Amino acid sequence: MPQKNPLLISALKETASRLEKGANYEWGHMGRCNCGHLVQTITDMSDKEIVESIDFQMDEWTEHANDYCNNTGSKVDEIFNQLNEIGFNYEDIVKLEYLSDKSILEKVGENTYLRHNCVDDVVLYMNTMAEMLEES
Repeated sequence: MPQKNPLLISALKETASRLEKGANYEWGHMGRCNCGHLVQTITDMSDKEIVESIDFQMDEWTEHANDYCNNTGSKVDEIFNQLNEIGFNYEDIVKLEYLSDKSILEKVGENTYLRHNCVDDVVLYMNTMAEMLEES
């Protein structure tokens, strides 16, 4: 679970709201997926700017997170540094991409199955994460 931070809570809520209102969502696109949309909110980058900033390496965020953990010095490191500054680390990125944080899933409901590539499920996950961070 990410660290409690008002900026992160606000970013999660804003991102969920934007997705709920019909923002262009595409799970297989680095700038339009679960993490890509949160990165857009935090960095004020567009989906295209995110892709350009990583030299069009359209890997999954989980792969970039693993690279970041190894401090490769790639351009995506700056994005991860901004996320870290507000309490969202590389493990949180992986969990957001696949909607897999067990504590969030428990809060959503024991028998609820969230699909990582379904925008409605992403909105529910982000809103639940924000709510849990507010409560902590």
